[in-house]
Amino acid sequence: MHFISPSSLLVHLLALFGLGAVVSGLGTQCSAPVTSGTAAASAPFWMEQIQHQGKSPFNSNAAGYQVFRNVKDFGAKGDGVTDDTAAINAAISSGSRCGNGCGQSTLTPAVVYFPQGTYLVSNPIVSYYYTQLIGDAKHMPTLVASANFQGIAVIDADPGWYVNQNNFYHSIRNFKIDVSRMPASASGTGIHWQVSQATSLINIVFQMSTAAGNAHQGIWMENGSGGFMGDLVFNGGKFGMWVGNQQFTVRNITVNNANTGYERVSSLAPQVFGLWNWGWTFQGVTINNCQVGFDLSTGGTTQDNQGVGGEAIIDAVVTNTPIFVRNSQPSNGALHGSLVLNNIRLNNVPTAVGLTNGAVILNGGTTTINSWAQGNVYTGTNANGRFVQSTINAINKAGSLLDSSGRVFGKTHPQYANYAPDQFISVKSQGAKGDGQTDDTAAIQAVFDKFAGCKIIFFDAGVYVVTNTITIPAGAQVVGEAWSTILGSGNAFFDYNNPRPVIRAGASGSTGVLEITDMIFSTRGPTAGAIVLEWNVHDPAGQQGAAGTWDTHIILGGKAGTNLQANNCPTSGAGGNNCFAAFLALHLTPSSSAYLEGLWVWTADHDLDQGPQINIYTGRGIMSESQGPVWMVGTASEHNIIYQYYLVNAANHYMGLIQTETPYFQPNPVPPAPFIPNSAYKDPALAADAAWALTVSNSQNILVFGAGLYSFFSNYGQACLDTFNCQQQLIDIDSGSTIGVYSLSTVAAQYQISVNGQGIVPNSANRNGFAQTVTAWTRS
Repeated sequence: MHFISPSSLLVHLLALFGLGAVVSGLGTQCSAPVTSGTAAASAPFWMEQIQHQGKSPFNSNAAGYQVFRNVKDFGAKGDGVTDDTAAINAAISSGSRCGNGCGQSTLTPAVVYFPQGTYLVSNPIVSYYYTQLIGDAKHMPTLVASANFQGIAVIDADPGWYVNQNNFYHSIRNFKIDVSRMPASASGTGIHWQVSQATSLINIVFQMSTAAGNAHQGIWMENGSGGFMGDLVFNGGKFGMWVGNQQFTVRNITVNNANTGYERVSSLAPQVFGLWNWGWTFQGVTINNCQVGFDLSTGGTTQDNQGVGGEAIIDAVVTNTPIFVRNSQPSNGALHGSLVLNNIRLNNVPTAVGLTNGAVILNGGTTTINSWAQGNVYTGTNANGRFVQSTINAINKAGSLLDSSGRVFGKTHPQYANYAPDQFISVKSQGAKGDGQTDDTAAIQAVFDKFAGCKIIFFDAGVYVVTNTITIPAGAQVVGEAWSTILGSGNAFFDYNNPRPVIRAGASGSTGVLEITDMIFSTRGPTAGAIVLEWNVHDPAGQQGAAGTWDTHIILGGKAGTNLQANNCPTSGAGGNNCFAAFLALHLTPSSSAYLEGLWVWTADHDLDQGPQINIYTGRGIMSESQGPVWMVGTASEHNIIYQYYLVNAANHYMGLIQTETPYFQPNPVPPAPFIPNSAYKDPALAADAAWALTVSNSQNILVFGAGLYSFFSNYGQACLDTFNCQQQLIDIDSGSTIGVYSLSTVAAQYQISVNGQGIVPNSANRNGFAQTVTAWTRS
């Protein structure tokens, strides 16, 4: 006889009546699931009140180094009158952190917290490397630029201190940034955001002047290699976003009453402001009462004259705006910047797509644009594309990927704003050390076994060594601090013939809520048999995105404590078998679903703490066998041996934007070396000389809406860039899969798309600045 416990019965009743989240089980110390917050409306955000025990164990002053900093503890008043600039910058910089002259380091992480208040600043707040700036999520603080503000932006993520393509680990969330006190003629800027991977902007409102002809802007970005941003509102200003970066994913932005929503106005010289990209994806855009929605600097088709190479916009509503998209240069019947539009609802928008000279490419009005493209379009095994500026075949999306309004589903980073401190449980308070040395396996597993489902599991900042698989049960909610790290180590993860998970997210076949935020999963080499994260859980019926990760990364090597650094894994390959990082980074199993936002899977190409390039080996990047729904929103997978993304027997995936890099040392050795093929993990047929960026086998209803797939090196040499041929093939799709690929930008792969292993689409036909761009590829 099957016995139903009272707690299980309660869970089923909650689900039946829609009163809370479904969980598959509760910890042994639980009497009921946690379904809502209990904090009083006036109470501060839990982060302000919880005990902070986080450490940076490899810092030279590990015992004394402070990870969590409250700006008021450093003298900030937040009264809207006192100039808080110096106090805030002291909170950020305290502790000999990685600032000017440092370059990069993982040894000085910080969470800099802003309680409710109005913080007046007269100079930039400088966000150091490896910093999370977090405001009270219940009572969002305001950062106000004074009338006499001097400097590049209210928050500056790079005052020229960092290499822009390596400016990792920055997050800003829960702020109102107000530059409206500055003169309308001043270039008042909210955030200077020259950043790279593992970066995010979340839940920010930008308040700017509404005066005619003002020069204010929300975000300014001139370079970098991002990245994710989402849940942003821009009010007023000349620009909402003024940006140039290799690639980025933007989800859920609203621009109100701005002269230009995004990019460029024609009167600005592009050589000064350098607005460009290889590929950006915008998912969920609302534009109200602006002059131009997207103003794109197009026409640059050489490496020395890069314009906006690829723009993909899905699910937009644009109202009372004369022009939705404006190109700076005509295409003249050939590729001069790619554009894909899908599900764009226009309300009183006379021009849908136009030119700065006033010409109209696509008429607007009050209408809906289903699917429209500008660029080179390919089908099947036909190597001859055609240039279009016209409607294209409908972009297919599985119904399970869409919300109730028919848009691609999105879910904001969970922050548990209304939860009280006593609804959290600290792993350190339960005996885990997080000191980078102690085996914390038993302590961590005990926390999940006792409290999953009824407490939010809080990982204080630290490095938690585990020597056996940790199972995170369905029902668990996990929160890190400054990217708390779980580090798989030891003999259990040594044998690549017998791989096993470091982290198992849900038991096989389980269903329930499972949310992970602000964590890093990693290994201490050699760990050739590590599956870093095995994802088994499926979200409950009616709860889209209930199982997922946000601002959580899989980082392998290149940092202190991993034993996979420059001193033992040099580029000569002399490190040998000691430099195996993992068998597989992320495995989405057949019965799982997943919402993955801002995930970076990185096998390090260089050492963040010691500096030089390194040779370390992860066999495989992201493997998905999931039947869906799977959302990969702003994800990246880099430097893995056999593939970066692999979909096999999978279904119902949305992938936008995805980004990859091929290992710099390939083809020395040629893949799969130094690994061997493993039929149990359905390893794909191998590319001739280097890893697949994306390979798809027997998979259905797959939508790739934006991809930046790059091959910059051949055995550490870059002469191959001059010939656009650092490897032969990047994407392989078999004849049995149903998939559409849109806004694909590649670098230096002879064939951008292959079918059944045969190169089809040559990059020579799609040169588009530094990258090469396919606007659309479909089966037929």
